[in-house]
Amino acid sequence: MQQQKKVTKWQIGAFALPSIPMAALGLPIVVYLPPFYGHDMGLGLTVAGTIFMLARFWDVFTDPVLGMVSDRFPSRWGRRRHWIVLSTPILIVAGYMLFMPSPPVTWVYLATWMFVLYIGWTLLTISHMSWGAELSGEYDERSTIQGVREFLLILGMFAVLALPAIIEGVSEDGAGGREKVAAMGWFILILLPITVGLAVWLAPEFRTAPQAQIPWQKAWSIIARNRLLQRVLVADLLVNIAPAITGSLYIFFAIHVMELPRHASLLLLVYFIFGFVGIPFWIRLSHMAGKHKTLAIAMCYGAVALPLVIFFPRGEFWWLFIGNSLYGIAYGAGSFLLRSIMADVIDTDYLETGQRRTGLYYSLLTMTAKIGAALAVGITYPILDYIGFMPGGGNSPETLNQFMGMYVTLPALTMLAAAAVMWGFPLGKAEQTQLRERIRALEGEHKPHDLSDAAAAVVQVGSAGGIVDRSGD
Repeated sequence: MQQQKKVTKWQIGAFALPSIPMAALGLPIVVYLPPFYGHDMGLGLTVAGTIFMLARFWDVFTDPVLGMVSDRFPSRWGRRRHWIVLSTPILIVAGYMLFMPSPPVTWVYLATWMFVLYIGWTLLTISHMSWGAELSGEYDERSTIQGVREFLLILGMFAVLALPAIIEGVSEDGAGGREKVAAMGWFILILLPITVGLAVWLAPEFRTAPQAQIPWQKAWSIIARNRLLQRVLVADLLVNIAPAITGSLYIFFAIHVMELPRHASLLLLVYFIFGFVGIPFWIRLSHMAGKHKTLAIAMCYGAVALPLVIFFPRGEFWWLFIGNSLYGIAYGAGSFLLRSIMADVIDTDYLETGQRRTGLYYSLLTMTAKIGAALAVGITYPILDYIGFMPGGGNSPETLNQFMGMYVTLPALTMLAAAAVMWGFPLGKAEQTQLRERIRALEGEHKPHDLSDAAAAVVQVGSAGGIVDRSGD
């Protein structure tokens, strides 16, 4: 990559704007649409959970394909922005069909439009994250860019949550499931083209050197033995399973277990507000302690904060307010820190191959996130049927206690596992600074097509998961 100009705060903000409707779309997919189609649209919990799980797994297969397409087919506007523009109409059409369905709705209708939605969703998220990774090569600035993106993601989440919270407040009977989903849908459909237009107009893409091409078999073999990548993907899977479980169960949890049907969306909004508030703290801590240790600290904190809800009295608004606030602080840390860490891991791949396969690497990261979300819905919803949970009410105390156990235990265990995976991660600020020096040296000494031949002088991933200099091999 050629020497980049310093990216300004305004450019970072413009780049991150599409995160608002992206989050406003992603949240209902996990929290509102599964119970909406399972209960309100009459498909049943097992059918709805299975479709949402299969749609996520379909997305897993399309992720690497669209990631490679994003890398290999630039335009005169850059490598990423044209793909973001192309994804917008796909999401608008699929979003309209999913958020404003006309009953009766069949499982075929839901499956079809979920599959279409995920094509546009994948193209948008991979291209946007890759664009952000390529805005800067500096260790801490990458955390800032991804942190601002996460900041606006959470802003989008609690902005869209305000709509069902308002509906709950003005609805005398506490109903309005279709109205809530439709309001969120219109919010997304209106905001998406506006924010995408501003981002591609105001934020830059820095020109890169021509890509070296290596055989795809060699390219995938390099990925397969990249121990750093493997740890990041495992951590991302675990980090995403935890909020996906609580998210997919939350509406039922707040209504039936905590007995707060009229405040469910408002209290979920509180959760995201505190996630929003916590982002600057996690950014600052990552600058001091490093990204991987900050991630581990955040996960341990979340694993302790979530189970506190077991001790809260039911039917008490302020107790769940406190619980959601404490747990929410940890929410935003995992996503942006892992995306920033992945940008550093991509540097090691570039040194070995001479290719900037940012889209491919981020497609693997989005793939693990989607697998986590798919497992959360596909496993927990059938378990709800198994324990005899009734979405309409009338559940026994035993059933509600089993629900509570699943709600707090599974996420806490996955967060602790993520902390264990990332605590000793060997690519910190000092190591990444050395990587950037090597990249600058190689780009100054070699033509772009010669970079892949400089493997004897580059940093590679050792079999133990550390970074070793193999110049003496």
